[in-house]
Amino acid sequence: MLYLVATPIGNLADITFRAVETLRNVDRIYCEDTRRTRILLNHYNIQKPLESYHHHSDYKIRAIIDMLKSGQS
Repeated sequence: MLYLVATPIGNLADITFRAVETLRNVDRIYCEDTRRTRILLNHYNIQKPLESYHHHSDYKIRAIIDMLKSGQS
């Protein structure tokens, strides 16, 4: 299952409970800036594999599709 989660730009408290729970329950997190996302994940004590994904990451699409087909989120 693929989830798209909006994350706060400034205040770490500006995130919904549902977004935090989704991040806690997925198998892997892809984000534009791993440094900023790591700050958010550490704040909420979320330990998940984290990878960058942005407009230069088209080569990762096949791996993401394969991961989703295998039942991971």
